[in-house]
Amino acid sequence: MIYLRAQWDRVGAVAGVVIGLLCLLNGWIGTSGTEHVAEQIPFIVSGGLTGIFFLGIGAAMWVSADLRDEWRELRVLGTQLDEVREQQAELLAGRSLAGGGS
Repeated sequence: MIYLRAQWDRVGAVAGVVIGLLCLLNGWIGTSGTEHVAEQIPFIVSGGLTGIFFLGIGAAMWVSADLRDEWRELRVLGTQLDEVREQQAELLAGRSLAGGGS
């Protein structure tokens, strides 16, 4: 349950891909049972287009989750860089005080 809360976007992406694949499979099963194109069109529209839609939603959610992770890492690196800059400034200030007093 904790994983679902922390990675809700990846869980949604996997669910979208699974639903999309099931819709495509359902459309394929429906079209394979008929010989006439006119009978296949409803299966292509309902199964195929819906499946492609859910596959697209799943892919977009996965990319969004990856981008969110990258931004999180960049934020941590930026914070660490700020801390290093502050330490360097303190060291330089300490050196200038020690060198100027002699």
